[in-house]
Amino acid sequence: MKNNSNVRLFGIKDKIGYMFGDFGNDFTFIFASSFLMVFYTKVLGISASMVGVLFLVARCVDAFTDVTMGRIVDKMKPAKDGRFRPWIRRMCGPVAIASFLMYQSGLAGASMTVKIIYMFVTYILWGSIFYTSINIPYGSMASVISSDADHRSSLSTFRSVGATLAGLVIGVGAPLLVYTTDAAGNQIVEGGRFTMIAGVFSILAVVCYLLCYFLTTERVQIEPDPNAEKVSFLQTVKTLVTNRALLGIIAAAILLLLASLMTQSVNQYVFVDYFKNKNALSVMSMCGIVPTLLLAPFAVPITRKFGKKEVGATGCIIGGLACLALFFIHTDSAVVYIAINVIGYFGFGIFNLIIWAFITDVIDDQEVKTYKREDGTIYAVYSFARKIGQALAGGLGGFALGMVGYDSSVQVQTQAVANGIYNIATLIPGILYIGVGLCLIFLYPLNKKRVEANVAALKARREA
Repeated sequence: MKNNSNVRLFGIKDKIGYMFGDFGNDFTFIFASSFLMVFYTKVLGISASMVGVLFLVARCVDAFTDVTMGRIVDKMKPAKDGRFRPWIRRMCGPVAIASFLMYQSGLAGASMTVKIIYMFVTYILWGSIFYTSINIPYGSMASVISSDADHRSSLSTFRSVGATLAGLVIGVGAPLLVYTTDAAGNQIVEGGRFTMIAGVFSILAVVCYLLCYFLTTERVQIEPDPNAEKVSFLQTVKTLVTNRALLGIIAAAILLLLASLMTQSVNQYVFVDYFKNKNALSVMSMCGIVPTLLLAPFAVPITRKFGKKEVGATGCIIGGLACLALFFIHTDSAVVYIAINVIGYFGFGIFNLIIWAFITDVIDDQEVKTYKREDGTIYAVYSFARKIGQALAGGLGGFALGMVGYDSSVQVQTQAVANGIYNIATLIPGILYIGVGLCLIFLYPLNKKRVEANVAALKARREA
């Protein structure tokens, strides 16, 4: 591995470009996380339990596609534009088209068998194949844009800001367009609008991906060593499953995604079925990004002083306590619900800003121990773990809705069901966020001192 000195220095252009990469990702990912279950249940009339089965099956497929993609990018000879960037150029079109195909409201009148088959095929095509083939290279790319620890932390921050901005566009705009209000004040889904919005978001995703491609530069060159000992896939897996740092961040990531994605998904039902206020859902989405944007300029200085592990654990525990407070007060006020959630966002918002820097620390730690650099493979294992969290979140959300009696065959739920939806949207995430903090404290070993030692060790090796 060596730094390419013939390219421009790392700067704001790389940060903005990397930000647009996650912006592109989340035009399809956040839209799916927040609205896909709503589309399947309220537009196509598929049961929430069957949607949960879909998510679990797709994650089984991801067990193969994620790691396979990681191995591919690690072993391929770099192209002129790098090892990872070319995949963004190649796959931005397919992932956008597959996303659009998932939201075809014209299938609402088809037989249930046809709808379920179409749901499985299009979702797996989008998430397990095309999204994987662009997300694994994109996530791995951070470690080759720069070898500097602060630069990588800033890339993580800008990536999270990109996700936040995408969340703003989707969270604020989509509810206003997807839902209409009937004479009784109930929020009704407009299926045709789903298809239109999905098409617009797919086009915007391609634009953002291309901006990422053209604005970023790979500076750390990783050439495969032809004389290196051949390491089998099983040997690599055996090494990774003994990496405590990787296992610790995986456990934290799964719990984090269970909490955050379940909250995104179930909040659609909370505001529509419990508060009966689609406008409040948009306000919630807008207020939810304020903490992230306010914290973004301070993320790198704070973590430089206190450490990523230490800051992340504290923030997640604060966020979990805010969710539990909402459960116990069981408010009827959407304003109170939003205000307390914002407090929580200040807690786990700081963790979300730095989360991608954790995995570059894990990659460095693995290299220190094994003398092998496996950015793509390690990121792929981490990505698969995150997808497990996504699947469990979708499955848990669907099964929880079924347990409280949610009926996808009707647009308006009973008050008892609405109360149950409120409970699962507050209690379960509260417990999970606290679990994230405990994982970082007791399982993840890369504290501030250890990370600094790894950076110094790798710097010394490369200078030697």
